[in-house]
Amino acid sequence: MREIVQGKQVSLSVSKRMAAIKPSPTGAVLALATELRAAGRDIISLGAGEPDFDTPQHIKDAALQAIADGETKYTPVDGTATLKQAIQQKFATENQLQYDPSQILVSSGAKQCLFNLCMGLLSPGDEAIIPAPHWVSYPDMVRLAGAEPVIVAAGIDADFKMTPDQLADAITSKTRLLFLNSPSNPTGASYSRSELQALGAVLLEHPSIVIAADDIYEHIHWADEPFRSFAAACPDLYPQTVTTNGVSKAYAMTGWRIGYAAGPVEIISAMKTIQSQSTSNPCSVSQVAAAAALTGDQSPVRRMTVAYKKRHDYIVAALNNIGGFECRSGEGTFYAFPRVEGATRSLKLSNDTELVKRLINDADIACVPGSAFGAPGYLRLSFACSMEMLEESITRIKRVLSA
Repeated sequence: MREIVQGKQVSLSVSKRMAAIKPSPTGAVLALATELRAAGRDIISLGAGEPDFDTPQHIKDAALQAIADGETKYTPVDGTATLKQAIQQKFATENQLQYDPSQILVSSGAKQCLFNLCMGLLSPGDEAIIPAPHWVSYPDMVRLAGAEPVIVAAGIDADFKMTPDQLADAITSKTRLLFLNSPSNPTGASYSRSELQALGAVLLEHPSIVIAADDIYEHIHWADEPFRSFAAACPDLYPQTVTTNGVSKAYAMTGWRIGYAAGPVEIISAMKTIQSQSTSNPCSVSQVAAAAALTGDQSPVRRMTVAYKKRHDYIVAALNNIGGFECRSGEGTFYAFPRVEGATRSLKLSNDTELVKRLINDADIACVPGSAFGAPGYLRLSFACSMEMLEESITRIKRVLSA
């Protein structure tokens, strides 16, 4: 990059690692939708993974009281004692997992927990296994740590779930980390207890592999079988598992930026050190609010999940009635992930990215291409919006395809 400063030509460069890193695709879609709305376009954004509900009132009240009480100072880097106690209780009662305070880290979002994990665990030459479709940030976090992401593809015909044989084939002497996100962003697929145990049987042979169990959508879950965290399903792998979670999705607290992780002391300690030299402690007021979320009335979470399930049932059926779309029912989250190769062909487009461009240009609908999640030929549509917006979205998609 070259700039002219007081008549001199200045040459600026960024680090070599940036050559392998891309901005978040979901963030880019959100920014584009905001820009187009500002220009007067009637954009329906199905791109953001953000609840359309407001944060429950008792949580906001706790934050206001914290401000009034002057709880606005630095806290311990790894979180307040009060919040860590709430997290301990949550794990014990909901997941049957026991953690000491030294095994818990509170961060500015679950995303930071996972970033800290990659930076604290991985070294150049290491490998991290990532089942695809995957959350967009996993591979770039691994690359930022100097390691190599190993993508294991599991499409709609496999219910978007990695098999034990696929896992065994992907493991090498360099494997240090496995990401498991259930229920999954972007697919909504959730591993059953027996499926987790089958994966665990493979991992028992590899004591140097750490499992990153990303449970951020734990409470947005409606499968017949109750949600099961990996370490609870596979207790022999508890010493190798780092479980991450947060308040952003279930409690409609995306902007509060509180996530947490629990796992082996030596790994949590490394993550804490990384955090101490980057962001330091999470927001003090947000920590009070998060404690109120975890220990307070849970009925708002249940009401929101009922609404998500109703929207899920509508949009999955509606998408499957559109020619060229094939959508699997999910067990949780607020995403639909249809295969759209037939629709792409009928519109004479070359890939899912071009279909996304067509939808935003011709239908004023913003969504994210499956290729951003390691799954070309799909789209991710968020149904964290009103039923009226979903119905209008389906009408617009049909209009584009019929034209």
